[in-house]
Amino acid sequence: MKRYLSAFWRENRKFLALLLTIVFFKSAIADLNSISGRSMQPTLLDGDKVWVNKLAYDIRIPFTDFFLASHTDPGRGDIVIIDSDAAGKRLVKRIVGLPGDTIYMRNNTLVINGQPADYEVVSSGEDSLIIRERLFDYSHEAMLSDAFPNRISRSFGPETVPEDQFFVLGDNRDNSADSRIYSFIPRDQIIGRSSSVVFSLDSDRNYLPRTDRFLAELQ
Repeated sequence: MKRYLSAFWRENRKFLALLLTIVFFKSAIADLNSISGRSMQPTLLDGDKVWVNKLAYDIRIPFTDFFLASHTDPGRGDIVIIDSDAAGKRLVKRIVGLPGDTIYMRNNTLVINGQPADYEVVSSGEDSLIIRERLFDYSHEAMLSDAFPNRISRSFGPETVPEDQFFVLGDNRDNSADSRIYSFIPRDQIIGRSSSVVFSLDSDRNYLPRTDRFLAELQ
């Protein structure tokens, strides 16, 4: 057995070293994340594959959840990837509230620390609106829809975001399970930030590529 393993290592060491390097890279540095569902429309579409920068905020021991160092904190407007204990799965959402912020929502109107967001209609369809939400120093597009009968999630708070936690929302405000459902997101469950789509496949068109979304930057 020892002789067999030695021969196997000699014959395959380059491949195994490359495989270990790839696994290490995906664990500690960067990865790809598939978007499944519509909770981040119009920013992200079902079938998008996004780049995940795992060094955006922290340095962790590879293959573990242990921190070596934190060099910056998540910021308002960041699109983050979350290993959510409350949801029991990985989430992709946008950070809206920072630690210490007081969050208040009524009928999808967002108010943070007494400052209401400004809204501009970008486009409209039969049962949905694309709006641009502006608050403080960032803006992004969001979607509102009349296609969903549940209106409970359109209101929230007022509640204050605890220390080392964040309030996140999906850009598709009427079709997203986020902090309105799962409460605030602990800092250590945020594993990275996404700022671009790598490629995209359209599930409604036999998974044909959406070439216009390849390498598209995210707002």
